[in-house]
Amino acid sequence: MNLKLQHISNIENNTLQITGSKSETNRLLILQALYPNIKIENVSNSDDSQLMQKALASNDEIVDIHHAGTAMRFLTAYFAVKDARETILTGSKRMKERPIKILVEALEQLGCSISYEEKSGYPPIRIQGKRPIGNRVSLQANISSQYISALMLIASFLPEGLEISLVGKVTSVPYINMTLSLLSDIGIKGTYDNNVITIESTKEVASKSVVVESDWSSASYFYSIVALSDQASVTLGSYKKESYQGDSSLVEIYKYLGVETIYGENTITLKKVSNPEYQLPQGLDLSNSPDIAQTIAVTCFGLGIGCYLTGLHTLKIKETDRLEALKTEIEKLGGNVDITEDSLRLEPSAVIKKEVVISTYNDHRMAMAFAPLALRTSLSIEDANVVSKSYPDFWADLKKLGFKTF
Repeated sequence: MNLKLQHISNIENNTLQITGSKSETNRLLILQALYPNIKIENVSNSDDSQLMQKALASNDEIVDIHHAGTAMRFLTAYFAVKDARETILTGSKRMKERPIKILVEALEQLGCSISYEEKSGYPPIRIQGKRPIGNRVSLQANISSQYISALMLIASFLPEGLEISLVGKVTSVPYINMTLSLLSDIGIKGTYDNNVITIESTKEVASKSVVVESDWSSASYFYSIVALSDQASVTLGSYKKESYQGDSSLVEIYKYLGVETIYGENTITLKKVSNPEYQLPQGLDLSNSPDIAQTIAVTCFGLGIGCYLTGLHTLKIKETDRLEALKTEIEKLGGNVDITEDSLRLEPSAVIKKEVVISTYNDHRMAMAFAPLALRTSLSIEDANVVSKSYPDFWADLKKLGFKTF
């Protein structure tokens, strides 16, 4: 479904409730499967989290998680330690192109049994579940943090716990800290010091209800909308100042793009400041929050300013090669973008072409990152339903702000 966007009204004093964080939800769903007396509130209504719930409830041999990358990584580790359970874990065509070898090799260090059904190093994989005998594993640190979190989530289930040694510079540290914090919330002890993560074996945890904070990466699109507006105020719930999510760095980053964040009781209000000086720091390192790179790049393009973003090497193995996709779509609109393996440079531009159709490449973040540009030009979003992967209510929420969809 192609969706044409048009915006005709002011954005003032609007309040939206954003779905629970997909990242927090999916971690907690794995922990709940291992420790069933955990209760989870404000569960994400994203496709990815629904696929995770369905997979964990399934007794089928073949488990298909479609485009859900987090589910593929976390379930690989989960099924690997489920004694006497054989599972074939598969996904979409794109998922079969996304590497899983690093995680498989780490699990094999623990004694897990996993084989490839098609191409070596990639899904689908056949998992012979067993209780691992090892308690130490080593892997490269500059990889997707989902590999590391997958190991952390099953660590307390192992008879001797787990020590994870990370070699080199660690990518996406906030996601590791998020996993540690969620483990701590349910009573599992762990430490992260000098590139070594240690998590204690825990046979059972006390009954507890955990509330999932709303998703900061979903909030990023409203930061972009406020930045691209002449005048705007939007309140989002439910958020907290001391967030586990690395994407909460939006608060500081968007100060440079004319957006002030005001914390309320479980809410944030985004306000456009008067007479902003748009100037993003050059060489902005997003290695701790790569999921907001698309939003930031599109905001800068819409404002007519340049940016140089680094730390983006994990974007090449997401739902699509996000760096190539960003370059292609921004240049369709009249921009000029250079990319490397881990960076993006956008040149300042005063031109935004009209009536452009934005391709989404089966990537929810491409659709949502470009939607705010409807404040500056007329455009259409191809395959608009792709947003359901992380934020099914996105288009309905944009309508509440005054956007028209056709």
